[in-house]
Amino acid sequence: MSGVRHLLNLSDLGAGGLRRVLDHARARKAARRGLPQGAADSDAPLAGHVLAAIFEKPSTRTRLSFDIAMRQLGGETITLSAGDMQLGRGETIGDTARVLSGFVDAVMIRANRHSDVADFAAAATVPVLNGLTDVSHPCQIVADLLAVEERLGRNADGTRWAWVGDGNNVCNSIIEAAGLLGFSLTVACPAGYEPDAGFVADAVARGADIRVVREPDEAAAGADVVVTDTWVSMGDTDVAERQAAFARYQVNEALMAKAGADALFLHCLPAHRGEEVTDAVIDGPQSAAWEEAANRVHAQKALLLWSLGRLG
Repeated sequence: MSGVRHLLNLSDLGAGGLRRVLDHARARKAARRGLPQGAADSDAPLAGHVLAAIFEKPSTRTRLSFDIAMRQLGGETITLSAGDMQLGRGETIGDTARVLSGFVDAVMIRANRHSDVADFAAAATVPVLNGLTDVSHPCQIVADLLAVEERLGRNADGTRWAWVGDGNNVCNSIIEAAGLLGFSLTVACPAGYEPDAGFVADAVARGADIRVVREPDEAAAGADVVVTDTWVSMGDTDVAERQAAFARYQVNEALMAKAGADALFLHCLPAHRGEEVTDAVIDGPQSAAWEEAANRVHAQKALLLWSLGRLG
């Protein structure tokens, strides 16, 4: 609906919006140091507001971070599972969106199909945020960027990133971020597992340097940030094929040695240790995976405020 701010993909923020979200998340995080996690921020900007959080797929970080984010902003969350909602089965997606729009102030959906979230947003009269789909994962990437900028002590603009592994939904959103903020990204993946060509084309059109290669060493060479994700995502049934295809795409100490001396390692979690990443890397000093996870709360807070028109 016109005038409602939905976050379906990271590009919905625009370059200026993404920078405002990152800066606000950092400032709001700093302002509440020393407070218990359940305490509201001093301004409680979303007091009286209710978020509906809908989960078609299991979740740890997305579920907890949105719940805690709303508590810290002074609002409340109603969490609904796929069984509670029966999206698109007992009632059309559009009708469900219209009904929920009369009950809550915003909706977050973690769904199987991106098209379902887009259909929900098209009918909703309140903001809809994509908590993960098969196409993109915008909320995760805001937390990633926040962790990188905190560790490096500078904006991500101009940095060099390497993605190693499956060109999946998380990879697509990092490609979007590269186009919005102006950092370079080299994706190393096997043939047949490339990121979405449309996301690549859009980022390149914005002036981003995006390359897709086959060799992990080529991607990691001189990188400031090395990112990976699980080889087998929820819903994938070709487990043996994927494990064989990605066997040489593990992020280990030898691969990290190809990156910059102060390079960071990111993983959105959960990690399959011994597959896409070794213990030595994810538990090592270069890993920002734990800050990345904790920053999901601060990212969600800024995104919720953006979607509700509180960040300009």
